[in-house]
Amino acid sequence: MQKENKMGVMPIGRLVVSMSVPMMLSMLVQALYNVVDSIWVSRVCEDALTAVSLAFPVQNLMIGVATGTGVGVNALLSRSLGAKDYEKANRVASNGIFLAVISGAVFLFLGLFATPLFFRTQVASDSPIFSYGVDYLTICCSLSFGVFGQIMVERLMQSTGRTVLSMVTQLIGAVINIVLDPLLILGVGPFPRLEAKGAAIATVTGQIAASIIALILNRRFNKEISVSLRSFRPDGKIIGEIYKIGVPSIIMVAIGSVMTYSVNRILLSFTQTAAAVFGVYFKLQSFVFMPIFGMNNGIIPIIAFNYGAGNRRRMTKTVRFSMTLACSIMAVGTALMWIMPETMLSLFDASENMLSIGVPALRTISLSFVMAGFCIAMGSVFQAIGKSYFSMIVSFTRQLVVLVPVAYLLSKTGVLENVWWAFPIAEVASLSVTIVSYIYVYKKVISHVGE
Repeated sequence: MQKENKMGVMPIGRLVVSMSVPMMLSMLVQALYNVVDSIWVSRVCEDALTAVSLAFPVQNLMIGVATGTGVGVNALLSRSLGAKDYEKANRVASNGIFLAVISGAVFLFLGLFATPLFFRTQVASDSPIFSYGVDYLTICCSLSFGVFGQIMVERLMQSTGRTVLSMVTQLIGAVINIVLDPLLILGVGPFPRLEAKGAAIATVTGQIAASIIALILNRRFNKEISVSLRSFRPDGKIIGEIYKIGVPSIIMVAIGSVMTYSVNRILLSFTQTAAAVFGVYFKLQSFVFMPIFGMNNGIIPIIAFNYGAGNRRRMTKTVRFSMTLACSIMAVGTALMWIMPETMLSLFDASENMLSIGVPALRTISLSFVMAGFCIAMGSVFQAIGKSYFSMIVSFTRQLVVLVPVAYLLSKTGVLENVWWAFPIAEVASLSVTIVSYIYVYKKVISHVGE
């Protein structure tokens, strides 16, 4: 007989902590090695740092496709386990692996043929930024099968509550990246000085190693699901269900990439240093946001499992606990951005000009953090019960309907500091749409669970 899954019986507070804390810690380590990448690249020159910053929208899209597909697999697999449909759970897992392979092939093509065009739309082709950026992004995209494999297999382990194993794979990848960064970027000892190329090689090496370890751990310890690719055939119905949940999440990230690209274009009209500051901000804010996303990865299977099991009380209790935790973490993040912005920016070898732009940027943008934490926690509910399109609507409203147009209008004042106010303004709109959406979903769906 199958033993009771802890997601259906463990006290909610302890369950959320046990599921989320390993993911939060591993996401913090991920944030660390993202920051370490840029710290070492900044030691090359500001042009190299700007190039890596301008590459972020494509990297973000790549990770968004991986995590969005993973969200679909995670929620559908957890829901199947909650309903004790183990045969469907196995089919979901197998199709998830297949989709990770296909995604890697798509970005291989883009990496080989599209990266020069992407940078040509932002900087001149004879600029050092162009050269650094093409070198960096081509490697990251062409060898992206590592990140797709890693994220997908980690989602399989998270779906059955094995978040500690998922944390182990992320830690291994992060440590490899952190160790290789200075060696390959600056050329230490027998290692060649590869600059931006070195940062990319360190990143993909860590991802590939983590994906291999994840496959081994999943096969050995994740006994609730069985992935067999020997007799595998793609299942259109399963793939459709995965993407019904996952596509809104992918679109949300794609919207974020469009936003970042658009804001970079606006900032470049002032100075290249402003774009570098924006890139540094994204690296720093990942220390605040990554734990929240890790918490989300932990609570989505909890909500999905209890949704499948018809337990509304455990669903709503999970939402309340996670919302409180998310907002508390975000409040700490805001305080740090206000207290020590100069210290944070100095990690990236910031010049006086960069500090003069970066300090007001960090302080102003961070005013949106607590509202963002609330919205992210609420978004996990939409994803877990298969209503991800509400998260997509919230993201679209925040980033494209409000943030980019407001940033553009504020840029017309000719004062760079005004542009940063687009972020808290957009988050107010996001908060409003999130609250209205959750009330609707609660009345139409959650209130009827278990009836």
